[in-house]
Amino acid sequence: MAKEVEWNKNFNIGVDSIDNAHRKLFSIVHKLIDLSQNENNGQWACAEGIKYFKRYAIEHFTDEEAYMQSIDYKGYQLHKRLHDDMRYKTLPALEKDLLDTNYSQESIHHFIGICLGWLTAHITIEDRAITGKYLNKWRNDNTGEAMNVLEDALAVTIEEIFRLQIEVVSEHYGGEDFGDSIVYRLKYQSNEGSRIQIFLVLENGLALRAVSSMLNIPLKKVDKLVINATRQLAQQIVEHIGMNCHISSQYQLENIHLMTTEQLQQAFYAGYFDYNLLFNTGMGYFAFCIKTG
Repeated sequence: MAKEVEWNKNFNIGVDSIDNAHRKLFSIVHKLIDLSQNENNGQWACAEGIKYFKRYAIEHFTDEEAYMQSIDYKGYQLHKRLHDDMRYKTLPALEKDLLDTNYSQESIHHFIGICLGWLTAHITIEDRAITGKYLNKWRNDNTGEAMNVLEDALAVTIEEIFRLQIEVVSEHYGGEDFGDSIVYRLKYQSNEGSRIQIFLVLENGLALRAVSSMLNIPLKKVDKLVINATRQLAQQIVEHIGMNCHISSQYQLENIHLMTTEQLQQAFYAGYFDYNLLFNTGMGYFAFCIKTG
């Protein structure tokens, strides 16, 4: 992961104050990785490093927003919503995860993986769009009632199937690596020919807990049994949500297949998504994404 946080001059967007801040953020993440990998540093060092990252990131968001307003950037409102999602949902949720688990290795991986993935994608796509030379990633930023309905449906579904409560980590999940996971893509088609793809990402710990509970057998590794069982769970999750979001009644399942996390990230870079939700279940992270068309 350390190589992934090396600053690349291709990240520069041509605005010195913003480029310098981005370079600093990458440097902070690099130090966080070094701290987390050295057991002698302990919890306190990681905690201080994470607090510093959060403080600097929020300060940078404010400065960047002021710059966008100064040039009358047309994408300002959407860009600010991405910042606000990180400010008010993702960073507080990740911090809570760290505190609740006493800075476990899993929670540190969640924090670094999600922040690094978000930062890289945000700089290379959204921040570059400020210059007018690139298009932003979020063509449709679904908010309001539609988002609330989907989140409520997922909360009910996860409680019914997993017997777990969920907490929203992000409403703009972009395929960030939050740990070893199982990824499924389900393709649906309506009678009229329109298509919808649903991506489900279950962290291994969550998948193992769910299948162990189903079979009443303690499982400790992801194998063919777990893969086959979670495939059925993925369909079950979508069917439950479909009852509230009209997926089941309007669309028929064409196929479901396993993906790697690299393929998931490629799918995010290749096109627009309509809904991108990331949750913490307390037993692992869970992402649910919808792509229409």
